[in-house]
Amino acid sequence: MFRVIHTWLSVGIVLGAASLRADGPKDNIPESVRPIPPVGIEVPDEVRAELDAGLQLLEADLTNLRADASLRDTLLPDVEIFHKAVRYALIGNQFYNKAEFANAKALLEQGRARAASLLKGEAPWTRQTGLVVRGYRSKIDGDVQPYGLVIPETYRFNDVRRWRLDFWFHGRGERLSEAAFINQRQKQTGQFAPPNALVLHPYGRYSNANKFAGEIDLFEALAHAQQTYRIDEDRLIVRGFSMGGAACWQFAVHYADRWCAAAPGAGFSETPDFLRTFQGETLKPAWYERQLWQLYDCTDWAANLFHCPTVAYSGENDRQKQAADMMERALREARLDLVHIIGKGMGHKYDAASKLEIERRISAIAERGRERVPRRVRFTTRTLRYNKMRWVTVDALAEHFKRSDITAELIGANRVEVATKNVTAFTLGFGPGECPLQIPQVTINGMAIQPLPPRRSDQSWTVHFRKTAKAGQPWVVMDSPRTEGLAKRHGLQGPIDDAFMDSFLMVSPTGKGLHPETADWVKAEQEHAVLHWRLQFRGDARVKMDSAVTEDDIGRHHLILWGDPASNGVLKKIIAHLPIGWTAQHVTVRGKSYGTATHMPVLIFPNPLNPEKYVVLNSGFTYREYDYLNNARQVPKLPDWAVVDITQPVTSQRPGGIADAGFFDEQWRIKAEH
Repeated sequence: MFRVIHTWLSVGIVLGAASLRADGPKDNIPESVRPIPPVGIEVPDEVRAELDAGLQLLEADLTNLRADASLRDTLLPDVEIFHKAVRYALIGNQFYNKAEFANAKALLEQGRARAASLLKGEAPWTRQTGLVVRGYRSKIDGDVQPYGLVIPETYRFNDVRRWRLDFWFHGRGERLSEAAFINQRQKQTGQFAPPNALVLHPYGRYSNANKFAGEIDLFEALAHAQQTYRIDEDRLIVRGFSMGGAACWQFAVHYADRWCAAAPGAGFSETPDFLRTFQGETLKPAWYERQLWQLYDCTDWAANLFHCPTVAYSGENDRQKQAADMMERALREARLDLVHIIGKGMGHKYDAASKLEIERRISAIAERGRERVPRRVRFTTRTLRYNKMRWVTVDALAEHFKRSDITAELIGANRVEVATKNVTAFTLGFGPGECPLQIPQVTINGMAIQPLPPRRSDQSWTVHFRKTAKAGQPWVVMDSPRTEGLAKRHGLQGPIDDAFMDSFLMVSPTGKGLHPETADWVKAEQEHAVLHWRLQFRGDARVKMDSAVTEDDIGRHHLILWGDPASNGVLKKIIAHLPIGWTAQHVTVRGKSYGTATHMPVLIFPNPLNPEKYVVLNSGFTYREYDYLNNARQVPKLPDWAVVDITQPVTSQRPGGIADAGFFDEQWRIKAEH
């Protein structure tokens, strides 16, 4: 049996102290951190030799296939994922039982079989129903990533019908290597496989609750799948359980206008309360860490579920019921009533009756599909990383990481009424055939704005507004959503971790640094960043020497610059244009000077050589080994800039002592105080 509980009637379950441990109290000790991924078993020499030989054969096949450039980003990744899966398992020591040796051999054979088909101009797996594994090449690091599909037997490849697609986000799996994932996705259908829908299982770049690169993984996998399968963009559904439930919450609130429904189960929905109650952790965040929690704390974004029908599930006795309970409270404040299905007597799993009820509700929503042009739009955000809801796009904020709201409502045949808070620029945009306004009129916070562009002949309409300081004219119509000069905007707003959600290139120094102490720290931190990108985000980071960086690199990538102006030639070119001072003796930030032998700056900033991209100084993604132990910890640990005291030890949480840190303002200027 199940119970459906709505916000107004919710009764919380008190968790006993003995149940408030996720990974155990030992995982709350930063000085003693177990490795993630875990260390695997020893690979016998004869097994390693056999797998190495298989890798060489498959690599030879791939070399032949790479001669056809048209295959690079379409079908070649479908073969490369098998090579990478076995290679990563070998170099990362990620075999956990002897059966996985045979699985790896089978993956190599499958890769060679696909390669043989491609060499004949065939790709039979692209016309296959049932369980299918595909791969795509990520823009982030140029590496291939796998994803799984469940294709119903009733799917017809020569039909014109577009199909509902459900995403299923997997639970935490510390041993979920690429090899294990591919093997699993060819044997297990999953918790939900509706007969009238395709199901896409993202790998999510391992075990990060689909954050950062794991977040982009969904959209890249979807784009690749759309090249082969007829997917209805108005019937996309996000679902998941446990860690996958956490992923579902964050996709639902951040991209509420992309889905026709969401069905999160268990998981976590925010960082601080979950770590205190579930993990039993004592939290002592820096002020900027507390602000950065807002990036992925779904409770801060709950009001966006106004646009995403949501059916949550928890087992009655599951400690992770906490996630939906927190969202219920947040939704209550937004005057929304969460449908929360409770599996009676259940722990951390679904019961059959609840699954039937969830599917009944989700299928009913899917039949209607996504509403593309709602009469009313409600949107809340904290950052321009997430800036769009239906026909409203936020282009600028008064201040990042402060609650920002915009509502826009169609009134009658002609008028749009808009109300804003902490928003300084926005766009109203309707695509061809979508604009319901005949003669558009707009009021913003009660004031009529004129003149406005007319609706176009294809029934599209777009208009950009920007706030001014003029008395009596607080808002004006602009020709473009962009402002002159440096300004934070979508995809160029920080913090440091944002650079690793798009194409990046690590740039190594070739010159002699200012001090041997800092050179040693830089070398160690860059090696750490490259290694942990592979371990945690499952890719080989692009790396070049500073002397080899080209204009094409500057145009295509965010540049992660390692070293100082004396050792890194690219950094030397731009240092005068960065908001810090850096001489042979001192680094100066916000009027404070630090010795260059003992301190190193890290920051993110628009690249002076290409302001459409970032430069990052001396940092990879900012959470570290301690944070791998619980997915709720995997949030940014540094803001837009920081000064690192390298005389303090590097730990499982920090790259050294943090002497100072802060955010840039909306024009990328250092704030005087936080």
